[in-house]
Amino acid sequence: MATDLPAPSGDKNRYSLSEHVFSAPNLEPALYIVSTPIGNLGDITVRALETLAASSVIACEDTRVTSTLTQKFGLKTPLMPYHEHNADKQRPKIMGTLESGKAVALVSDAGTPLVSDPGYRLVRDVVAAGHKVIPIPGASAPLSGLVASGLPSDTVLFAGFLPQKGGPKSRRLEELAKIPATLIFFESPHRTGATLQSMAASLGQGRDAVVARELTKRFETFERGTLGELAERFEDTVFKGEIVILVGPPEAAPEEDADDLDALLSEALVEMPVSAAAKKIAKATGLERSDVYKRALELKETGN
Repeated sequence: MATDLPAPSGDKNRYSLSEHVFSAPNLEPALYIVSTPIGNLGDITVRALETLAASSVIACEDTRVTSTLTQKFGLKTPLMPYHEHNADKQRPKIMGTLESGKAVALVSDAGTPLVSDPGYRLVRDVVAAGHKVIPIPGASAPLSGLVASGLPSDTVLFAGFLPQKGGPKSRRLEELAKIPATLIFFESPHRTGATLQSMAASLGQGRDAVVARELTKRFETFERGTLGELAERFEDTVFKGEIVILVGPPEAAPEEDADDLDALLSEALVEMPVSAAAKKIAKATGLERSDVYKRALELKETGN
């Protein structure tokens, strides 16, 4: 277990771990994307500590948050605030440090940087300027939730945070509804109940889902069930802590026989125009609306 043992004053590239002090090797000039723990500080990697210790500066979202990590492991590397609101001002400083042949470490408040944050713009500029970008892998909330969820992991789509307002949120969920993959979302604790309701309505009441809370922390929990069950279970629940919602892939739509499709369309076309008929039958069969619409036009033109 790591302790708050400080590194010797004035000594470069030092970090402490389990009451022992180590010296990190020098780094080649590059931007290092360093993953940090998402809750349990014991999840820090030795390579991450070496990188943070040997960098010229650590660019971080909030110096108060990252200082907890640096103090825990005796790191003396200077901290530089770098976030969405000061990026235009700070980015030239980072570029200048790289131009001078030094190493810069980029961290987020927790987990892997650039996952659902705008840090990709810095990486894009660094690459365009001809500098190296080196990932230092480690903790990741989406992956931690996925491997413990019991949901299919062969095809995955990380969707980040949904829009906060109801209309845009519903439209985004409708876009994701038919994707044959396990969907992974971040959500704010106070919006989780409402989001589960929206997911049940747009993605399907019967889809398997998991709500993972406080991953790697003392009160880590996994709530499993269908979206309908989870939406009902947490309708009036006030959540606390970081939330990851995982939704299993939709069931494969049964193959529709061409004669069956024609019969359904012919019946619908008696009562409604082509567009409405195509929309109704596409929703009922799970077929692509464009394909159904094309066939409906053909039937309408031939009078069938």
